[in-house]
Amino acid sequence: MISRVMSAELAEHAGQRVTIAGWVHRRRRLKSVSFLVVRDRTGLAQTVTAAGDLPPEESVVAVTGTVTAGPQAPGGFELVSPEIEVLAEPCAPPPFDLYRPVVGAGLPTILDHAPVALRHPLLRAPLEISAASVAGFRETLDRLGFTEIHTPKIVGSATESGANVFGIDYFGRPAYLAQSPQFYKQAMVGVFERVYEVGPVFRAEPHDTVRHLAQYTSLDAELGFVRDHRDVMAVLREAVAGMLESVRHRAPEALTLLGVTLPDAPAEIPAVHFTEAQRMTSSDEPDLSPEQERWLSEWALREHGSEFLFVTGYPMSKRPFYTHPDPDLPGYSNGFDLLFRGLELVTGGQRLHRHDDYVRALADRGEGTEAYEGYLQAFRYGMPPHGGFALGLERWTARLTGATNIRQTTAFPRDLHRLTP
Repeated sequence: MISRVMSAELAEHAGQRVTIAGWVHRRRRLKSVSFLVVRDRTGLAQTVTAAGDLPPEESVVAVTGTVTAGPQAPGGFELVSPEIEVLAEPCAPPPFDLYRPVVGAGLPTILDHAPVALRHPLLRAPLEISAASVAGFRETLDRLGFTEIHTPKIVGSATESGANVFGIDYFGRPAYLAQSPQFYKQAMVGVFERVYEVGPVFRAEPHDTVRHLAQYTSLDAELGFVRDHRDVMAVLREAVAGMLESVRHRAPEALTLLGVTLPDAPAEIPAVHFTEAQRMTSSDEPDLSPEQERWLSEWALREHGSEFLFVTGYPMSKRPFYTHPDPDLPGYSNGFDLLFRGLELVTGGQRLHRHDDYVRALADRGEGTEAYEGYLQAFRYGMPPHGGFALGLERWTARLTGATNIRQTTAFPRDLHRLTP
């Protein structure tokens, strides 16, 4: 298959005899001729053959034929005088017709049959956008001098956040699935100054909603030598812009197929302090509700033409103990959220960086340092002012594509009820 030609490349081989390979997407029989549409990773290619038996849909085939102009064919070219080799045949038909332009199944059926259902172009498209987003995230942070790291997903203590954790048996000892790479990426600031990670995180929170998963992909970054959280916000803006540009460049067909209009990343994303957000939404709660997030996003679009909005300075009571307080506003933090199209997409902020400040912060919350010894080790030996953020990939993709359920942008979701396939 090294000499195989992709369907998107047929126009470059007009008049030549080439081999394509993929899945039988659709068969169409007429009186004197038949059409076999083959699907590969780049799209669809049509083969014209004499009437007769054709392999069933989702058979894997290699087709050798002559490339000829065909105005009605996908891409304007097709294969004639073909030789069809069947490499594998399906044991059963798919749960719904994959060749139809619309998906003829509900979400439960799609998720139950994900290995085959995701072959449908409409269901595959969000995953293409997701992949392009990750590529843009990596490219942008590489350009900004970050180093990619890979941290443990099995940890010895459940101290990373207030969220519930999954416990496991680790060779007879209790252990947990990591809720975040937070502690490790902070430690690695002391090694590389700027680090990022793309990896799974696990949250045993009993949320059965359209925007929560028990396992999702987190795009994390941490950088040293910051003045405060605003330096982190500036890097996040660059990352978001890079992700959008990568999607625009790498997944244009997926965008067109889904009818997605990408937002612009403003040169400077508008920001409001939490106290101002409270005033604007007539609230005195210590956190923002989903309704308030939607209202603030609508305001940002109306007043600033931005689909993104930073909310800064959340109360310290709502932030992890490692969050740096606002030196000018007691009780509030140098932390932020990034809202996108009505939903909190990113959480981040400046962290504490002195060992004594950590000891004091834990004491203020009624905790000792024993459970945090491994984490605090880095701060005993000098750490620069630093901060970072975490972005949920599936939530990002859902907001970009307009998906009503985060499971529509997740290949094999894990949630309160689903553990297979």
